[in-house]
Amino acid sequence: MKNVLVTGYRAHELNIFGQKHPGIVYIQKAITAKLIQLAEEGLEWVISPGQYGVDLWACEAAIALKEQYPDLKIAIITAFANPEENWKEDKKDYYNRILQGIDFYETVSRQPYDGPWQFKARDDLLFRKTDGIILVYDEETGAGSSARFYKERALKKQQEEGYFFQSISTEDIQSLADEDASSWRDEGIDIS
Repeated sequence: MKNVLVTGYRAHELNIFGQKHPGIVYIQKAITAKLIQLAEEGLEWVISPGQYGVDLWACEAAIALKEQYPDLKIAIITAFANPEENWKEDKKDYYNRILQGIDFYETVSRQPYDGPWQFKARDDLLFRKTDGIILVYDEETGAGSSARFYKERALKKQQEEGYFFQSISTEDIQSLADEDASSWRDEGIDIS
């Protein structure tokens, strides 16, 4: 696989409202583990829609992997121009830091938000340009989320074309957090 789409929940869908939330670290650890596996097999591009949440956390994880995998490239392809325009300053600053670390940035529609058609056009492009997807999604909590649409489309494409589909569930993320908590207890560190 040469190109992988990495996406999932928006931050608000996970009730995460700031960059200091401890869950972000574990989401990034789970994504990093999947990306390392693919990078070892020849992954060239990590591609993201660039929305605030899993998309940007995945980009940040991929940027960190560039030290170990210098040929790995990261792209953000947004649905419309200036998606961060109405974000709070701290989120804008974070977004701009991510943009400095990626290799390619483009918008599908060069105008500001105009309607849902822009998201559909972006998603059509993302699925055309990638060989597979890593999706942070959980069956029990994802029914009303934006990630559900990615899952449905990826599974259909997998069935029709052999598109690679790998999911990261909340259970996978919780397992990483539990492992860390266990190792801290083993070292005598009280985290309660």
